[in-house]
Amino acid sequence: MDFLIRSAWAEGAAAPGGLAALTDLLPLVLLFVVFYFLLIRPQTKRVKEHKQMVEALKKGDEVVTNGGIIGKIIDLGENFVLVEISLDIQVKIQRDAIATVMPKGTMKSL
Repeated sequence: MDFLIRSAWAEGAAAPGGLAALTDLLPLVLLFVVFYFLLIRPQTKRVKEHKQMVEALKKGDEVVTNGGIIGKIIDLGENFVLVEISLDIQVKIQRDAIATVMPKGTMKSL
């Protein structure tokens, strides 16, 4: 049965700690570094850019919401924004629900 399961021999055992413990942790550390550079860092950058964009909103900006509705900002509040999506149709949405700010004149070209 030695070809299926290796026999454990006490004489070949390594001492606890030392280089063996470091090599066991190396894949875990490398995995964390890869996750940081591929997932965590870009996400925090996107969140920071979105926060700056939301803070810079002003009346007259044409915006697209997370739901895909495009409109022009009519009034700004601390947490909410009044957006005109069509003639005499206004919707109040949260500031964080604004996905992007579009260039002026985008609504007329649609």
